[in-house]
Amino acid sequence: MLEKLRIIFSIPELRKKIFLTIGLLAVYRIGFHIPLPMIATNLEDAAGGGAADFFEKVSVFAASDLRQATIFGLGIMPYISASIIFQLLGSVYKPLEELKKEGEAGRKKLNEYTRYLTVVICLVQSYMYLKFMLMTGAGGQSNINPFFMNADQQLYFGWQIVAVLTMTTGTVFLMWLGEQIDEYGIGNGISLLIMAGILAQMPKALYELVLGMKPELTGLAKGQVGIETLIILVVLFVVVVFGVVFITLGQRKIPTQSAKFTRGRRVYGGTRQHLPLRINQAGVMPIIFASSLLMIPGVFFGFLAGQFDSSGPLFRGLNLISLTMGDQTSYFFNLLYVALIFFFCYFWTAITFNPKEMSDNLKESGTFIPGYRPGRRTTDYLEKVMVRITYVGAAFLGLIAIVPTIVYGSLGVPYSIAGFYGGTGLLIAVSVAFDLVQKIDSHLVMRNYRGLLEGAGGGTAPVV
Repeated sequence: MLEKLRIIFSIPELRKKIFLTIGLLAVYRIGFHIPLPMIATNLEDAAGGGAADFFEKVSVFAASDLRQATIFGLGIMPYISASIIFQLLGSVYKPLEELKKEGEAGRKKLNEYTRYLTVVICLVQSYMYLKFMLMTGAGGQSNINPFFMNADQQLYFGWQIVAVLTMTTGTVFLMWLGEQIDEYGIGNGISLLIMAGILAQMPKALYELVLGMKPELTGLAKGQVGIETLIILVVLFVVVVFGVVFITLGQRKIPTQSAKFTRGRRVYGGTRQHLPLRINQAGVMPIIFASSLLMIPGVFFGFLAGQFDSSGPLFRGLNLISLTMGDQTSYFFNLLYVALIFFFCYFWTAITFNPKEMSDNLKESGTFIPGYRPGRRTTDYLEKVMVRITYVGAAFLGLIAIVPTIVYGSLGVPYSIAGFYGGTGLLIAVSVAFDLVQKIDSHLVMRNYRGLLEGAGGGTAPVV
């Protein structure tokens, strides 16, 4: 491995790309710690209850942390939201669907529209964040420095504009950083920003684990991290990462055969190949959709409950719904979480995977699946296979999504530690890591070197 690393940094072009990527990620991390000028307190201390859980979940896939009101406070989530919106619209809105088929020119036009929508989302989100989280805060107290307030104890309108524009510009700058990494660096820029935000939380989580650890046997007592608890955590982490890697690379290979045709005295075609279908076709999107959707009811009903008298029946009813939807360890929450993951798995797969289009492409290229006639029967077969393997992928995502809750509830370790055993963060980290390895491998193979990981990094996948 050390020899392969030496080879990587001995290639001038690859070395330049790696150092540029590291430098741009360092710029992101520096800006992550620059607070807005009008902030007086850290929201991590001020926010509580549902708001704190909301911030913690959003920070996983936003490449930021809303509990720290910084210039990059919104992270890259507005750009991801805009991209998802256009991807969904591209499947149902005819003009966008035609634009996607125009090749490079259409892709550039869609990227331009995505940037415009990102700015609009940033302006709305930054204003809502400023109005309801910074100017109101937990318990009705403001988190704004008194020197920036007027006589009515409100932030000056001019400073409100500055805060909104600063956070919007921060997200646009992160979007630009990601594009620079795409063009001049190595790997997918936006994904690397998210991964950097996830990995940056590891030192703090490990510090909490070591701080609360006891160098003795505790009998797996809940809330106490002893030697046996640490061993279980290490073994479980290895098993979970192995499962994530296996399913991420897992494929269902459909055998195909090209038709034979004769030109002159030579016979062409007749070769046997395979059509790879990913088991986890939807990727990490179902967990993002499901977790985002489950955040809203708890925060929303908690906000509504605060508008009524605490002794009234409306407050008790709304507060009960808010607590139920916010309790991540409850059976109801986890069952609803898994059900939503299954729904969004099939929903996202139906949008991104088109069996009819794939069947038509096979027919046009003179390729067919043995035992199935080109056309309708091939389409039905591909759809049937995808439905079956999507069930396996959805079950795996559902299991991975609730593993942190199981670890947190059974062992009593801090949620910041349990969060690394599954969910969105682990899936994103593994997927981005493999994408990065494959990009590096492409440079090595082009120069007649062997792949970085030879098997996994070279693109081979387990057949299921």
